[in-house]
Amino acid sequence: MSKKQQTARSLALTVLTQIFDEGAYSNIALKQELDKTGLTSQDKALATEIVYGTVARKMTLEWYLSHYIEDRDKIDSWVYYLLMLSLYQILYLDKIPAHASVNEAVNLAKRKKGADKFVNALLRKLLTADLPSIASIKRKNKRLSIQYSVPVWLVKTLLEEYGEERAEKILASLFERNKASVRVTDTDKFDDLREELEAEASQLSPVGLVKSSGHFAGSVAFAKGDITIQDETSQLVAPTLDLKGDEQVLDACAAPGGKTMHIASYLTSGQVTALDLYDHKLTLIAENAERLNVADKVVTQKLDARQVAQFFGENAFDKILVDAPCSGIGLIRRKPDIKYNKEAADFASLQETQLEILDSVCQSVKKGGIITYSTCTIIQKENQEVVQEFLRRHPNFEQVVLQHPSSDILVDGCILITPEQYQTDGFFISQVRRIS
Repeated sequence: MSKKQQTARSLALTVLTQIFDEGAYSNIALKQELDKTGLTSQDKALATEIVYGTVARKMTLEWYLSHYIEDRDKIDSWVYYLLMLSLYQILYLDKIPAHASVNEAVNLAKRKKGADKFVNALLRKLLTADLPSIASIKRKNKRLSIQYSVPVWLVKTLLEEYGEERAEKILASLFERNKASVRVTDTDKFDDLREELEAEASQLSPVGLVKSSGHFAGSVAFAKGDITIQDETSQLVAPTLDLKGDEQVLDACAAPGGKTMHIASYLTSGQVTALDLYDHKLTLIAENAERLNVADKVVTQKLDARQVAQFFGENAFDKILVDAPCSGIGLIRRKPDIKYNKEAADFASLQETQLEILDSVCQSVKKGGIITYSTCTIIQKENQEVVQEFLRRHPNFEQVVLQHPSSDILVDGCILITPEQYQTDGFFISQVRRIS
């Protein structure tokens, strides 16, 4: 489709096809299509809403459609996605007239003979029919799975770990829009920047500013390096290292480098070594360090974090951060496709990797040194269970009890933030100290 013919819905259909058929990441696929389109900012916003909304509600939309489509396999996949995105608009976007969604869908369906009549008939039936009730689903796990569009295994896990009331609050919060948040790099400018950016102070981070929505990266403050994009929860990590300024610090899983930069901001004569497996990610870290004027404090190294001990040897670092590879369950609000690409079985292999990294880096921290372990997930198997297993394997380490002014995010001496509490990413932070 030419740029002149392209609409918000046709762009959304293109992106959804890439996500569902090719396994593309929603945020990356959408950005690539938006960057090359000639759509207005208003249409770009609509396309973004349709893509994220349809992905977020995918299982719910499929459940409704299953009552009206006998055999999904007989329909071209793009036609099915067109029905999904149209139903999303009809059910969830109050400001868009239903007839506009239907008319646009019919126009898009004309690329295949007969598809337009099928789409028109089915959508008009959905508009006039009493839709089936999700509340009628008898099995609780299945009902919650369809209601909140998450796999049954994730419903089951959240119910077991958080109880029914809180699990439902967590699931419901995943449909709320993520706040835009930044870290202020010069705290002396905090109040001025808050005013300039028309933002609010974060409830969690003393150096964080937040807005319900906004494009911080387009601001003068961002270009000057006065602010950097970082979620509030992520801003809580570097302070746990209690840096004095002269330490040798390792950021074992550093990309894209937000926490590396935060660590570097505390250093005077010290240095932070940032590791990643990929050159382009190390380049990104180096570029961030230049923009934020901490390049003299940051060294990058291409290395698998599981090889730290054999590469750096013993007693190489005063402090170490392991922001471990994880399922990313805490990021579902921003990356809704995560929930469909994971399985319960993934947690066992992830835990194995997380422990391999900790087993390696712990050999390179000095006596008395600390390791902060963090993840962007809210599942115990990747969090508390990893810390407990590490301490069982390494009796020469002890847990350090973390503190925070908000007592509701403190669990078992760790920081655990779930998405419904402060409308942030879900996040976990814990810490251990080498005692001998």
